[in-house]
Order: sequence, then C-alpha cells, then structure tokens
Amino acid sequence: MQKLKEQIIKFGIVGFLCFFIDYGIMTGLIELFGVDKLIASGISFSVSVIVNYILSITVVFDADKEANKAGQFVVFLILSIIGLGINQLIMWAGTAWLDVYMKRSYMLVKIFATGVVMVYNFITRKIFIEKH
Repeated sequence: MQKLKEQIIKFGIVGFLCFFIDYGIMTGLIELFGVDKLIASGISFSVSVIVNYILSITVVFDADKEANKAGQFVVFLILSIIGLGINQLIMWAGTAWLDVYMKRSYMLVKIFATGVVMVYNFITRKIFIEKH
C-alpha cells in the first residue's frame, strides 16, 4: 500500500509538470500564434505525452527493464492516443457549451479534461506498463 501511495504522489508530480507543459504550449499557440484551440490542444498534448512517457518509465512505474522499449512505447502511445481522444472530446464538448457563457472557456475546460485523462492514464499505465 505504501508503494501505491508513493506511486500516486510521483504520478501527481509528473502529471502536474506535464500539465504545465501541455497548458503552456496550448495557451502559447492560441494566444501568441492564433492556432485553432483543438489543433493547439492536440499539439500540446502530444508534446506532454513524450515527456510523460520518459518520466513514467524512469520515475513513476516499476517498468520492466527487460521489456522491448519500442513495444512498450507503442503501448504507451496507444493508451495516450485514447487519452488524447478523451481530451479532445471533452475540449470540443466543453468549449462548445461554455463558449456561449464565457470568453476563453478553453482554459477552464482544459483543466477538467486534464483531470479526467489523468485518472485514465494512471489506471491504464498501472495495468499495461508496470511489471507484474
């Protein structure tokens, strides 16, 4: 149980770091370069996935050191693409609904989407990435 608590704390720290990478890139692309919010969200999410993979297998999860790294990354990538789909669906639906009430609703929606995807990521990575 102690190991799980430590893992959740490490996952949270890595998650916050990757969130700031994701959120910062997304906001910069939208506000500084006028990139569409869904495209910017997809780009920023993708960059944060790479950082998250490296930190997840080195710091958070007890990944199998003998495992095929390419195969491990493919599994991680597939799980992340599903997470991206969840992220994009929440961004699309949330901004479509909230844009009626507030300007820059994407900022609030992104926080909610990140929370949902974070829970999904921990559960799926624990199942598929960690050595059993």
